[in-house]
Amino acid sequence: MNPVKHVAIIMDGNGRWGIKYKKSRNLGHRAGLKTVEKIIKSTIKNKIKHLTLYAFSTENWKRPKSEINFLFTLLDTFIDQKIDEFNKQNIKLKIIGNINILNNKLKKKLKRSENITKKNNRLQVNLALNYGSKSELINAFKQIKKNKQNINSKNIEKNLYTSSIPDPDILIRTGNTNRLSNFLLWQMAYSEIFFEKKLWPDFNENDYNKILKKFKKIKRNYGNI
Repeated sequence: MNPVKHVAIIMDGNGRWGIKYKKSRNLGHRAGLKTVEKIIKSTIKNKIKHLTLYAFSTENWKRPKSEINFLFTLLDTFIDQKIDEFNKQNIKLKIIGNINILNNKLKKKLKRSENITKKNNRLQVNLALNYGSKSELINAFKQIKKNKQNINSKNIEKNLYTSSIPDPDILIRTGNTNRLSNFLLWQMAYSEIFFEKKLWPDFNENDYNKILKKFKKIKRNYGNI
């Protein structure tokens, strides 16, 4: 039985769900937050220590400004409402990605939330914000050059946003789209990938548990036989 230390999720399909059921992409994003809460609870139940959620990519800036503003307002409200609960539940929040581009108020709030929860160890939720794997790797190489380090796997991993986080055992992508979309490309070299047809707001605890059970039965060779 394969142990699960880290699950990464591309939460795809919020906008399409919103158009289909509510005639609004934004209402789909709001519905997706409820799924986030359910999956966090289920991750804790399954005693998994790391959950990484792809919240906003470096490519998502191409979306309409009104949708981008709604997404960051939603994030701002979610942090306000949930960070004390995270702390009480012994959940650590870590932001991965380049947040320097965000407004100062939100940046301070995210850093404060990381600081409040930094000693928690029941579950670490890694929120990928303005994250792109190619940018992450370029940044890692710049840091290696700046620090005059040798280019090798160990030093690359030390300079990634995920330097203190084990690589994902599992990647889940909802939304019936079979691609990685510039997400954790280095870290997912040996991850087991599960593409789900359901849109993110329809994804539930039962779907999640089915994937975890499938993973535990997979023979993982890492190049061996």
